[in-house]
Amino acid sequence: MNYRTEKDTMGDVQVPADKFWGAQTERSRNNFKIGPESSMPHEIIEAFAYLKKAAAFTNADLGVLSNEKRDMIAKVCDEILEGKLNDQFPLVIWQTGSGTQSNMNVNEVISNKAHVNNGGILGEKSEIHPNDDVNKSQSSNDTFPTAMHIAAYKKVVEHTLPSVEKLRNTLHEKAENFKSIVKIGRTHLMDATPLTLGQEFSGYVAQLDYAMKAIGNTLDHLQEIALGGTAVGTGLNTPKGYDVLVAKYISEFTGLPFETAPNKFEALAAHDAIVETHGALKQLAVSLYKIAQDIRFLASGPRSGIGEIHIPENEPGSSIMPGKVNPTQNEAMTMVCAQVLGNDTTISFAGTQGNFELNVFKPVMAYNFLQSAQLLGDACISFNDHCAIGIEPNEPRIKELVEKSLMLVTALNTHIGYENAAKIAKTAHKNGTTLKEEAVNLGLLTAAQFDEWVKPEDMV
Repeated sequence: MNYRTEKDTMGDVQVPADKFWGAQTERSRNNFKIGPESSMPHEIIEAFAYLKKAAAFTNADLGVLSNEKRDMIAKVCDEILEGKLNDQFPLVIWQTGSGTQSNMNVNEVISNKAHVNNGGILGEKSEIHPNDDVNKSQSSNDTFPTAMHIAAYKKVVEHTLPSVEKLRNTLHEKAENFKSIVKIGRTHLMDATPLTLGQEFSGYVAQLDYAMKAIGNTLDHLQEIALGGTAVGTGLNTPKGYDVLVAKYISEFTGLPFETAPNKFEALAAHDAIVETHGALKQLAVSLYKIAQDIRFLASGPRSGIGEIHIPENEPGSSIMPGKVNPTQNEAMTMVCAQVLGNDTTISFAGTQGNFELNVFKPVMAYNFLQSAQLLGDACISFNDHCAIGIEPNEPRIKELVEKSLMLVTALNTHIGYENAAKIAKTAHKNGTTLKEEAVNLGLLTAAQFDEWVKPEDMV
């Protein structure tokens, strides 16, 4: 491999000759060989491109950067957003907790690529300086949290929420289709009074509605950005009006309603917005776990389980048991939910690490948040397309279990009293007989009275 010499304030560094990054990026590559290369989420890099472009336009408007340099910077930012420079961001999340090296990675790539775009050669001194021009009016301390919010907001509103809504709509359709199918309920994993299969599914729909509402309620905080706070939140080295104007440009370029944070000290030192929104993602994960688990149990069998519904058979389930088919989408969904719950623990702890003026767990928070938002969205689409759409009721099995259930005796409480009703149920269970048989045998009511009073369809 061929190398070129790049310089920073600490001296010379050998950098791969064909790469646009510079000395600080290469130092980070060499100093933090932890985990897979390029694990800094690409969504963060894209967010940096948006904010660097916005900063260039803002600095030009406010008279501290020439229009020529603005356009050179903006062109490279557009190249990043178009995916043309994806191989230029090799850093891992396990680096400085402020994300400084990733900020400089972007600065160096923009600087060197702008120089090449303008006819220069890599290794020459660029007319676009990574600090003085690309990073003008900025600090890693306000750019990285801004990138976090841009990436997180975009991922949630463009991927997670639409995916959840798709699954919610499918379950709503199932609830409507199943509304006349009476089945036995279960509490404590034991038989309970009847409800309809549609009512059961309507609970799942409501859970997802509340989860989407909870996520939406956090977005106002997430759309506040730290850019303009620079090192500690005071806005040192920024021209007047920079923070408001740069937020307007970010909104224009992303098409999303970002605004400058009213308190930059909070925006740099705390990441409560990330903690808050991820807490809502955790709520979604909890709901999805319950939904996937219920559907898995309801479909269990085919002969020895509950078997009240059929789910699609997508692939063979066993390498030793012929004909076995497993609820694979449900298992994938519940594993995703477990991952999100773990991510929430990491994010919650990372949120505590805002000592004085700066939180220094930013990269791990960004990584875990984006993973959760991506996985939840992906899992909802997968579960919807390969499981939920194909759910069908097993009506003969549902009818069989309703007729066998001892909890139908609850309908007799108001006619013969709780104790007599309990006596019927216990005797029927002991003798392996039906409620009707024992009610008549015990002389507590007639067969006609039982048929009149115990009607599952009237108990829902």
